[in-house]
Parts: sequence; structure tokens; C-alpha cells
Amino acid sequence: MLWMFGRAGKRNANNKKIQFWQQSNHPIELFNAKMLTQRLDYLHQNPVKAGLVTTPEHYQYSSAIDYAGGKGLIPIIFAT
Repeated sequence: MLWMFGRAGKRNANNKKIQFWQQSNHPIELFNAKMLTQRLDYLHQNPVKAGLVTTPEHYQYSSAIDYAGGKGLIPIIFAT
């Protein structure tokens, strides 16, 4: 795998040796409540899809528990 990271790093002038993370981002404007809910659901489902937990509320670093009526480890401001 280090060979693959090294090859990716050589293709990008921003790296000295290896590249592990993607360096691009594509911001998406959340212009209505439906889009905001979709993106929030996507974020909450990531630990479930990765097999870390069975429900979003069980991932300790997620705001999913707060949106489900509980209290998580990290204070949040609810998106409305």
C-alpha cells in the first residue's frame, strides 16, 4: 500500500513523499432544508456503512444521538 500512496504522492506537487487523503474538495451549497437533511443523514450513516456501529446513534463522535433526542459527547448547534 505504501507503494500506491507513494505513486499518488509523486503525481501531486503538494506532497513530499506520499498521498493518503484526497486533496480535492467540492463544496456544496445547502440552499434548503431538504439538502441539509440529506447531507446530515449521509454523515450520520457513514459509521454504519463502515461497519463501526449498527445505528448512527451508537457512534460516540457523531451528532446523531443529539438529533435522536439524547446527549452526545460533543456539544452541537442544531441545524434547522
